[in-house]
Amino acid sequence: MMKSCREGCSLLESVTVPQTRLDFDVWEKLNGLEQAQEVQSGLWLLQQALSLLRTSVTNAALHSHIDNSIRNLLSINAEYSPPTSAAGLEGTWTAASATDLLQVHVNFLRGKVRLLLLDAQACQQDVS
Repeated sequence: MMKSCREGCSLLESVTVPQTRLDFDVWEKLNGLEQAQEVQSGLWLLQQALSLLRTSVTNAALHSHIDNSIRNLLSINAEYSPPTSAAGLEGTWTAASATDLLQVHVNFLRGKVRLLLLDAQACQQDVS
């Protein structure tokens, strides 16, 4: 999606996004609930940012990609109580372009969301 986001794909204003840099020592010290809250807050921020991007995109072909991304975020967050703000999030930064936003989206999913899901009971394989 990032490659096709050249023309007709820009943010009308900067958006707040979750920090994707991860300090594993800090992450490991958080309990499961704290990790889940951080991921939920990050997913919520990304959903808000992608919704804003959706309204500013003029490229119709990208609308379905953005819609799918938002649905996927909602699906991941459906496993938890959805937050109504970014409270509890370790850090944020501002994305000024659609490309930056989409890169954060991918990195957040590959980083903190992946780690949280790998540790989730439902995702662990029974090795007995």
